[in-house]
Amino acid sequence: MPDSAFDPRTIRSRHLPLDPGVTALISIDMQNADCSPDMLAEGRAGRVKPPRTVHFYETVADLVIPNQQRLHAAIRAAGAETIYVAIESLTNDGRDRGIDHKVSDIHLPPGSPEAQVIDAVAPAPDDIVLKKTASGAFGATNLDYILRNLGITQLVVVGVVTHQCVENTVRQGADIGYLVTVISDACATDSPEQHQAALSAMSGYARICTTAEILAELGAA
Repeated sequence: MPDSAFDPRTIRSRHLPLDPGVTALISIDMQNADCSPDMLAEGRAGRVKPPRTVHFYETVADLVIPNQQRLHAAIRAAGAETIYVAIESLTNDGRDRGIDHKVSDIHLPPGSPEAQVIDAVAPAPDDIVLKKTASGAFGATNLDYILRNLGITQLVVVGVVTHQCVENTVRQGADIGYLVTVISDACATDSPEQHQAALSAMSGYARICTTAEILAELGAA
C-alpha cells in the first residue's frame, strides 16, 4: 500500500487532509437520465420528472455541475483517481436489476443514451466507469476490489441524489474501512431539507466539506 497518513491501526479521526496518492473521487449517477442539458432545462421550466423537483434541477445546473467540474480538474491535476458509478442494466429487459430498482421501475438499458455520464463531467479516456443496478456503489459493483487494487484509502464522494445513492455509498464505504469526504455543494437531492438531513446523517460516517475547502486542500497538497 502506498505511503499515507492513513493507518487503520492508529487512526483516531476522519478529519484528515487528502493524500492524492491514495485518494479517489467517486462520482455517483451523474448521467443523462436525470442530468442531461435537456432534462435540466425541462426541470427548471417546471416540467419535472418525478420524483425529481424544480429545486433538484436548478441545484444540479447552477451549483453541482460547476463544482464537480472544478473538483475533477483539481483531482486529476493532483494525480488522484477518478471513478464514475452510474445506473445501467446488464440486460435489455433489466432482469439483472436489484429488487429495489425493479420495484422503483428504474431501468436504463445497456448502451442507452440515458445511461451515459453527462458530457459536462465526462470521464477522461483512462477513467474507470462502473455500472450498477442498485442504490449503493459498493453493494452493486466491484468498487471495493478496484479501490484496494489501486491502493486507495480516501474517497471524495459527489453526485446525486444526496439522501439515497450518495448516502448509501458513503455509509458502506466508511463501514468497510475507507476515510470518506462528502462534498456538500457537489451533491443534490429534491429539497434543501432532504439534502441537509442527509449531510447531517452522513457526518457520523464522513467528513463534510465544500468544494472550496477541498480545492484549497488539494492545492496545498
